[in-house]
Amino acid sequence: MPTLLLFNKPYGVLSRFTDRDGRSHLGAYISIPGIYPAGRLDRDSEGLLLLTDDGRLQQRISNPRHRLVKTYWAQIEGIPGDAAIEQLRRGVSLRDGITAPAQVQRLPDPGIGPREPPIRFRREIPTSWITVGLTEGRNRQVRRMTAAVGFPTLRLIRVSVGPWHVDGLLPGQWREADPKI
Repeated sequence: MPTLLLFNKPYGVLSRFTDRDGRSHLGAYISIPGIYPAGRLDRDSEGLLLLTDDGRLQQRISNPRHRLVKTYWAQIEGIPGDAAIEQLRRGVSLRDGITAPAQVQRLPDPGIGPREPPIRFRREIPTSWITVGLTEGRNRQVRRMTAAVGFPTLRLIRVSVGPWHVDGLLPGQWREADPKI
C-alpha cells in the first residue's frame, strides 16, 4: 500500500527536500526516504502539503484533470462585496487565461495564531477572510485572483486537498493518512 503523509507546511518552507541557498525545506521536518510532494505550495503559503512514495497517487493528487478540490483560507486586504465574491466564483481573467469557476465564501475569522513574520498591517484598511476551493492549480492562483478583483492576499493557508484535511496538525507536524481517494 502506498504511503501518504499530511504535512502542515509552515510559512517560509520550500516544498522540496533540499536547497543550495540554505533556505528552510522539507528535509528539516521529514526524514522518510522515497517520498515526494504531490503538488506544490509556495514558500510564502502555509498549510496542507501531501507527500507520497507512489507515482500514480502523486499524479492523481496533483493533476487538475482529476478535479480534486484544494481549499484555501485567504486573509485579504479589505472587505469584498458581493460583486467581488461572485467574480471570484465565476472565474477571473488573468494573464494566462480565465480561471475555472471557484468555490468562494466569506469566512469568519478562523482564530489562527499570528504568522511569523507578521502580515502587513495597515491601521486604516481592515482585513477579512475568505475560503477558496479550486480544481486547477496555476502558479500563485489564489493570490492572483484576489488581487485581480482588488483584494490582495496577505496570508494563504491550504486547509484541504480532496478528502484530506490539515485539522489537528500544528505547523511543522505531519502524520500518515489513508491514501484511498
